[in-house]
Amino acid sequence: MNREERDHLVVQNLPLVGYLVSEICMRASHLSRPDLTQVGAIALIQCAESFDASLGVPFGAYARRRIKGAFADELRREDWATRGARSRMSELALMQETLSGALRRQPSADELAAALGVDRATVEASQLDAARSVTPLTDVIADMVAATSQTPEEAVLQAEHEGFLGAAVAALPEKMRYIVEQIYYGDRNVKDLAEELGSSHSAVSQQRTEAMRLLRDGIERHYLATADAASVPHTRIAASRREEYLSDLGARTLGGATRVRSHHVFRDGLAKSLPALG
Repeated sequence: MNREERDHLVVQNLPLVGYLVSEICMRASHLSRPDLTQVGAIALIQCAESFDASLGVPFGAYARRRIKGAFADELRREDWATRGARSRMSELALMQETLSGALRRQPSADELAAALGVDRATVEASQLDAARSVTPLTDVIADMVAATSQTPEEAVLQAEHEGFLGAAVAALPEKMRYIVEQIYYGDRNVKDLAEELGSSHSAVSQQRTEAMRLLRDGIERHYLATADAASVPHTRIAASRREEYLSDLGARTLGGATRVRSHHVFRDGLAKSLPALG
C-alpha cells in the first residue's frame, strides 16, 4: 500500500476513532477526549500501515481491535490512583450501598467511617477520589479487554477451522496447492509466481480462482455438510478430478468428523485465514 492509499484509508476511518472515544467517555467521563482521540488516530495510522487486505479481514474490524488496545494501554499508563486508593474506593462504594439499603437513606460520612473502622477524613478523601473517577478504571479496561480477546470457545473453533483448511489446501492438485500456499502463506504475488512457473499472469490467476472453488466444494461437502454428491459443483474442473480431490480430503479429515454447528461461524473464522472463497 502506497502513502496515498494509506492516507485515504485513514481519512475514511477517522469517524471510527471518534465513535470509540465517545463510547469510553460515556463510561468514564473524567477521561480526556483530546488525549484519547490523539491515541486513537495514531493507532489508526499504524493499522493502515500494517493492514494486509489479502487476509480477508475487513479494515474496520482490524482497526477497531487495535484502537481499543491502544486505549487500554493509555489508560493503564495514565492511571493516577494507586492500587490501595482503588481498593478503598471499592470498599467505600460497597459500604455505602449496604448502609443505604439498611437505613433507607444515604449514610453520612461519620456513619460510613464508623462502619469501615476509619476516621472521617479517610472517608472524605475516598469520596473525593471517587468523584474524580466516575467509573473505576479497572472496569473500563476490563470491558475493553473483554471486547478484544477471544473466548475459549472461539479459540477452539478457530484452531479447528485452521486445521481443516490446512488439510483442504494440502489435498489440492499439486500446482494449485503450490500457488495457494505461495500466495496466501508465502505472501507472494501472482506476477512473481507467473515468472517462476513460466506461465502467464492470467493462467496463474485462473489456477488460484479454481483452487478457491475446489476448496469451497471440499468445505461444503466434508465440513459444513451442506452439499453432497448430487450438489452443483463450484469448480469447473473435470468431475473425476473433483471427486478425486473430495475423496482425498475426506480421508485426510475422517470425512469431516468434527463440524461446527453453523456454517456462518466457519465462514467468519475462515476469513481470517484466506480471502472469501470465489
